[in-house]
Amino acid sequence: MPGPLKTEAVVLRSIRYGEADRILHLYTPMRGRVGAIAKGVRRAKSRFGGRLEPFSHVALVLHEGRSDLMTVTAADTLRSHAGLRESGAALDGAARACDAVSRLFETADPHPEVFHLLGKELALLEDDPSRATHANQLAFRLKLLLAAGLAPQLAACATCGEREHLQGFSGAAGGVVCAACEASSFPLGEEAHSFMVDAIGRPLADTPEASERALRQAERAIGETVEHHAHLRFRSALAS
Repeated sequence: MPGPLKTEAVVLRSIRYGEADRILHLYTPMRGRVGAIAKGVRRAKSRFGGRLEPFSHVALVLHEGRSDLMTVTAADTLRSHAGLRESGAALDGAARACDAVSRLFETADPHPEVFHLLGKELALLEDDPSRATHANQLAFRLKLLLAAGLAPQLAACATCGEREHLQGFSGAAGGVVCAACEASSFPLGEEAHSFMVDAIGRPLADTPEASERALRQAERAIGETVEHHAHLRFRSALAS
């Protein structure tokens, strides 16, 4: 029966609505992505204050009625991540991370590991803006693919299982391919391959480095994977 829901959430996006309200896109540990309305939040004397800004980690009470949108009835800040706004690179990285989560995990299915991964990424960027790099964004996306069950096959040819002569990547096949199966693939260099393997296996704080050429190959591999298997596109992981 509809009623109050207590949950932690990260504010992915905030959209003005009407004269004083905001529509919020939230990511929660047990309800996935949810939409909510914060009524009167843009008024000077709003009881929510600045607690519902994008990237904020909050504890919420939501009223679940008949509408697709829940209503925010209470909000407490757990971590505002306000420091992200002191660095353009960190702010951009946070926005791209939230956008990637919003696109790939758009349902109400529970993915607590994604919620915690996003929290770690926002904290990492806030604490050390120098980590807001192309490599960091790609490592984060690879971990999202792993959580979604879409991680590319990197240990052997995704078509025939061959473990030698891996020289291409096929989004349709779902991973690296060998010389005999390279039709419709694009070249994936050894450095890009190694980056992807290490990025999946290491913590975000220990993201491997790679040349820009290798990172662009890795980004193409990630992009083709989500296009073929999730039928969506990520924003570019590199700030323009």
